[in-house]
Parts: sequence; structure tokens; C-alpha cells
Amino acid sequence: MLETVQQTANVVVVDDTDVSAEVLRRLLLQDGYAVEVAHDGESGLEVVRRSTPDLVLLDVMMPGINGFEVCRRLKSDPATRLTPVVLVTTLDGRDDRIEGVDAGADDFLTKPVDGMELRARVRALLRLKRFTDELDSAEAVILSLARTVEARDPCTEGHCERLAGYAVQMGEAMGLREDELAALYRGGYLHDVGKIAVPDSVLMKPGALSPAEYELVKRHTIVGDEICTDFRALRPVRPIVRQHHERQDGSGYPDGLVGDQISLLAQIAGVLDVYDALTTSRPYKEALKPSEALALLRKEASDGLHRMALIDMLDSLLRVGKLTAVIDTEELSRRFLKGTAR
Repeated sequence: MLETVQQTANVVVVDDTDVSAEVLRRLLLQDGYAVEVAHDGESGLEVVRRSTPDLVLLDVMMPGINGFEVCRRLKSDPATRLTPVVLVTTLDGRDDRIEGVDAGADDFLTKPVDGMELRARVRALLRLKRFTDELDSAEAVILSLARTVEARDPCTEGHCERLAGYAVQMGEAMGLREDELAALYRGGYLHDVGKIAVPDSVLMKPGALSPAEYELVKRHTIVGDEICTDFRALRPVRPIVRQHHERQDGSGYPDGLVGDQISLLAQIAGVLDVYDALTTSRPYKEALKPSEALALLRKEASDGLHRMALIDMLDSLLRVGKLTAVIDTEELSRRFLKGTAR
């Protein structure tokens, strides 16, 4: 009996030879898959991007864009990079296999295709795809939880989204890698997820917090880190979640880290967290102008709380208008939140 994941999976076959494409299609239909066929590289890319399949069977020798290039493009696109790609080819040389691996192919099949081998390899790759999708879904739950936490307090509405956008803008200006930008974006959303453990009576208290209440709020960094612990994809985000309230002189929390003991990404998020809080209105204060917020951050950096180089970077971005709360959230989500719910 076939597994449910196989019966409901969508497969795209890209092959310029009608006979070969039909053979693959019929073999896949026997196992209950939904199958779409494209006959060249360009149309194959269009079909994959439109239908978001669970697996792609890709001929190598095609007119126009060959299978290696199609595979390379699919694996470089955040929307399709986790989709398994099987190269189906008459080429069996060592160099051809190496080129396929370099392009990101997940498996190879040699023409003429053995039906039993095809079905077994497709089953194996779809099992792996199912596990990947489950991890993506679990991560989506965590990100949705972060938005839920933010929604508890109307005073902080949009804070996570703004912080995520600010962090990417600063990270790009600093020349950070794409994986570091992704961590900053996700960290912006997740940095306060641990506040789920803080009661509303404390989180939204209009007056000053008691020492015991303040200690409870400070624990949100530890709780947030614990929430992210079991997710491998969130490993680069955890230092941001745990350390965004650490300060250069060791006066921050929860671990009293000093200087470069604090992750650079956490330092970036920490500075921008303060900047956003200063430049937005709260019931107990008016929003500061960006120049006023910057002056206050410079004073805090002089007192040893922040790295001055980050304040200088913030200053330069504000001067040229490259730090803005108006961001293309759809584009950033496509880049950095693949597979997550919005």
C-alpha cells in the first residue's frame, strides 16, 4: 500500500522528447502522483514556479537551457531550493555527474529508465521532502507565535516586522552574507517570542515594574531561546533571541556578556530594537525624531552600552535614507521565510 505522501505528491517532468516524457508520466501516474510535463528548460522553470511541485524529474540534454542550468536556477531560488531534483540522462561520464552535483541535483537516473528504480527513488526523495515540509511547518508555527505575542500589546504593533526590515537593511549595508541576513530577518520576528511566558498583567502594566516583575520580563530571552532550541533551521537565530538585551559593558541580560562575547547579529538587533522603541509612540511617551533617537544611542554607546561603529552605521543609513520602515515584506518573506505561514 502506497504512503499518503506519494498519493498526493505533485511531480513535474521536464523532457524535450515526447516518448521519454510520456514513459515517465505513465510510471508516475501508476503510483497516484499528479504529473505535469514541460518540454524545454524555460517552460519547465515556469511550470515549477507556478505549481510548486514536490519533485522534479529533469532531462539534461535539451535545446536552449539544458538540465544542468535549470537545476542550478531552481536550487538558487529560495522558493524552490528545497525541491528535490532528479537528473534523467543518457550521460554517464564522471564529469557529467560532477556537473550535476555542482548544479545541486539530488539524484540521477540513467536512460532508458528502469521503472522499479524510478519509483523507488521517487518514494525516497518524497519521504525526505515530507520531513523538510514538516520542519518548515513547525518553524512557521514558531514565527506565527511571535506575531501572536506582539499582537497582545497594541503598543508594539508592527515592531517585529520593522525590526526585521531594519536589520536586513543594515546587514546589507555592512556586506553580510545571505545566511546572516536571513538570521537577522528571522531574528527580528522572533526576538521577543519568549514574552509568551510573561503574563498580560506584567507585559501591559501601565506603571513601573517591581523588581520581581522586571526579572520575569528579563526571562523572555531565555524562554525564547528554549523555544527555538529544537529547530535546526533556527540555530543561527538563537543568539539574537537570547542576546539582544546584552550590552557591551556587561550590564545587559540574561548572561552579562561583554564586548565581542555578544554575537554581532545580536548587537545589530539590539541597537535597532532600541531605535525602533525610541521612534515609536507609547502610552507613556511620545515618539522621538530619528535624529533625537540617534543622539540618545550615541550617548548610550559612549557610556559603554553599544558598539559605536553600529551607531555610526545607523547614522550613515539615516542620512542617505536607506533605513526605512516601509519595506517590501513579500519580497523579504520570499527570500528569508520560505515555507512559513503569513
